[in-house]
Amino acid sequence: MSTKEKIQEEVAILEQKTHQHEIVLHNDEVNTFDFVIDSLISVCDHTLEQAEQCTILVHYKGKCTVKSGEFKELEPKCSKLLQLGLSAELV
Repeated sequence: MSTKEKIQEEVAILEQKTHQHEIVLHNDEVNTFDFVIDSLISVCDHTLEQAEQCTILVHYKGKCTVKSGEFKELEPKCSKLLQLGLSAELV
C-alpha cells in the first residue's frame, strides 16, 4: 500500500468517526409542511430546496436524516427542533 493510499484510508476513517451522529426527523400529523421547512432552514441551516426535499421524504417515508456531524454540534439543533414541536432524535 502506498503512502497516498494509507493517508486516504486514514482520512476516510477519521471522517467516519467525526460524522457518526445524525438528526433524524420523524413524520407527525401536527405540523404543516411550511412550518417544518421553515424550521429546517432556521435550525439546520438548510437551503429552501434541502428543507423541501427533507420534508417530502419525512411525509412519504416516515423519517429522514436532516443533519449529520459531531454530537456536540447536533445536540443543540436537535433540542431546538424538539422545542419547536417537531419529532426528532439524535442517533
